Amino acid sequence: MMSMLEIIEQTKLLFDSLYDGILIIDKNGVVKYINSSYTRITKVKEEEILGKFLIEARPGSSLTTAMNNREIKLGVHRKMGDVEYLVNMVPIFKNGVVIGAISLVNELRDIYKLTEKLNLSKIIIQNLQEHVKTLGNGKYSFDDIIAVDRKSIETKEFAKKIALGDSNVLITGESGTGKELYASGIHNYSARKEFPFIPVNCASFGKNLIESELFGYEEGSFTGAKKNGKTGLFQLAHGGTLFLDEIGELEYGLQGKLLRVLQERSIRKIGGGNEVPINVRLICATNKNLEKMVEQGTFRRDLYYRIAIMPLEILPLRDKKDDIIPISKRFIYELNGKYKATMELDESALIMLCNYHWPGNIRELRNVIEFTFNMTEENLIKASDFPDNIKNEDDFKNEILPLKEKISQMEKRYIKNTIDFFGDTVEGKKKAASSLGISLATLYNKLGK
Repeated sequence: MMSMLEIIEQTKLLFDSLYDGILIIDKNGVVKYINSSYTRITKVKEEEILGKFLIEARPGSSLTTAMNNREIKLGVHRKMGDVEYLVNMVPIFKNGVVIGAISLVNELRDIYKLTEKLNLSKIIIQNLQEHVKTLGNGKYSFDDIIAVDRKSIETKEFAKKIALGDSNVLITGESGTGKELYASGIHNYSARKEFPFIPVNCASFGKNLIESELFGYEEGSFTGAKKNGKTGLFQLAHGGTLFLDEIGELEYGLQGKLLRVLQERSIRKIGGGNEVPINVRLICATNKNLEKMVEQGTFRRDLYYRIAIMPLEILPLRDKKDDIIPISKRFIYELNGKYKATMELDESALIMLCNYHWPGNIRELRNVIEFTFNMTEENLIKASDFPDNIKNEDDFKNEILPLKEKISQMEKRYIKNTIDFFGDTVEGKKKAASSLGISLATLYNKLGK
């Protein structure tokens, strides 16, 4: 058992090792102890203050007053010559009786440095948040998806229902059909819309690179690893949605790691040993037949069932031709805004666009419109202005009609499709009129014709 003298010596040793300055007075206000940090900060030496009344040795000190008033004083600013510091003052009690007081001193320069570090940390966090927003805000909503064809309307409404849940989604469809557009729309219509939407194209990364991108890695995990490691996209998407495009290109071994993430709801960085919990909704997309790949043994069956809980098929443009004219006009509108132009599509151009089979789907349609827009010298695009591969004379001659008649046919189909969707009842027609952006009276008038 230590003696009282040993306890005092141990206590002094502890106080002398502290970075903060310490000064202790007794109940009479006489300085009984200062540590080396107090001298470092205030430049006051032991012989100048020990055994003296504090208010005499350090004019302006308020520790004695705080002790007598039995109050705690925090963050008191003091300046002696060129030295500025902050003082925290606390009375010392024994059995409810004040027996002294203690000052803890911090140099203001150290406070400023700490504040700078905190501010720098805030800036880093803000920059990271902005980076995540840049990665993460889904650019498109369902309002950006043009759905005039009956099949398109059904697809869009089904996607909205999917968005309201939180199950994993598998979007299938040919290249260029707008799978990312639908993925972004689902995210922005869901409860996760305030959190990141991060798209990743699985075909654009090598095996090792996609793994480090998805899961991140610890410092020193492999040659070329960043000094402080890397945060993976699963972590960056926390709370939001991770969109894995071209999921069919994911290497088989990595499919197993992805399955584990979906099962455990956590990830482990490359080179790390700790599990990091994640809360992410997964949307995958592919233009491949994953079921066939499962049968061939190139895609894991258990992973397929994990990602395809909510399947969404996007039809090719040739199967929803009523969308072609409004989509084309949207592209022209956007290009006119970009280039401050007044370009239009004439009758022959619209008919040719409707009769082409569009193997590249909406992406090809956009490219054709933009190419022709830039190559046409007048303000009117005609069928003759399109690239040669679009000028399919056989299809073109089969269905050539005056523009008004063609538009009338499309309007009839569009109204019929809308009523079929909402129901041929009074309430259904009200909803159809609202969806079409016309009054109920106008709808009845058009039905009468």
